[in-house]
Amino acid sequence: MKAAYIVGHGGNEVVKVGQRPLPERHAGHVRVRLHAATINRVDLYMRDSGAGITHQLPQIMGLDGAGTVDEVDPDEPLLKPGQAVLLHPGIGCGRCAFCQRGEGVLCVRMSLLGEHRDGTFAQFVSVPAGNVFPMPAGLSFTEAAALGVNHLTAWRMLFTKAQLKPWETVLVFGIGGGVSLAALQLARLSGSRVIVTSRDDSKLERARALGADHAINGRTQDVAKSVMAATGGRGVDVVFENVGAAVWSSAMKSLVRGGRLVTCGATTGDQPPADLRRIFIRQLQILGSTLGNFDEFRDLLDFVERTGLKPVIDSEYTLDQVHAALDRIESGAQFGKVALRID
Repeated sequence: MKAAYIVGHGGNEVVKVGQRPLPERHAGHVRVRLHAATINRVDLYMRDSGAGITHQLPQIMGLDGAGTVDEVDPDEPLLKPGQAVLLHPGIGCGRCAFCQRGEGVLCVRMSLLGEHRDGTFAQFVSVPAGNVFPMPAGLSFTEAAALGVNHLTAWRMLFTKAQLKPWETVLVFGIGGGVSLAALQLARLSGSRVIVTSRDDSKLERARALGADHAINGRTQDVAKSVMAATGGRGVDVVFENVGAAVWSSAMKSLVRGGRLVTCGATTGDQPPADLRRIFIRQLQILGSTLGNFDEFRDLLDFVERTGLKPVIDSEYTLDQVHAALDRIESGAQFGKVALRID
């Protein structure tokens, strides 16, 4: 089968497109014929170094994907050949205490597609049946693939971790990236007020068109002061953050007393000032999160079908154009998901 895979670490020179063995399907697994996948920041990380992530080379890239069931156990009750599906990228051990209580996302032996094992930048992938979900009606394969990482991550952050309520206000940093756009869409459709930041005025305008209530240019405006002005001096209930050190001080200062900051990334550094006095005096909560469990994914897919949510797609490339797709993500110029069509 055709696939995009890494043979080393460095730049695009280590990313090859060519033939890889067709994945063998074991009992209890489903082999999926992939039609689309999307690029995530971790794909760049795996290309660049993959440091700290156990993996073997060569390895097929890609975390999320959507396609059709190619082969499945004959007694599988929920899936059938030809059915349109999308994937949850985290494969738990099923035996640790976290898996046993339904929190597979905390599994001590979690194996992620495209990180610890072959991923979705390929014509086929084989995964446990529990990781395969029927595709919501009304979505293209590209749109469905985009849900598996960014929207699932944003769902857990907003609704499981931060417990965002419809009457609350959330500040979303770095609008334009996939997980931040997912947060804007989910929060708005759930009834919450959303303030967004970016250093690019054109991205702020597009975010307003998607329903952002207020937009702040982090390059030309003081974010915390602008938040206070937009909230009548109160601050926001929730900060949604995946940038890290560069925005941490502004994020903390933007929270109302008792507010919650939820984070899933540190692209500008992972050692921000703790600001402990502010945390305990104002009784703030700092919440870490990543990905989501199967129940959260089902809830997200139900929400997508009910509301008609469609992920924002920045651009689409063929599998042969994977280098250009990676360059697009690396540039930071994208607004929404950068996708690969796998034909």
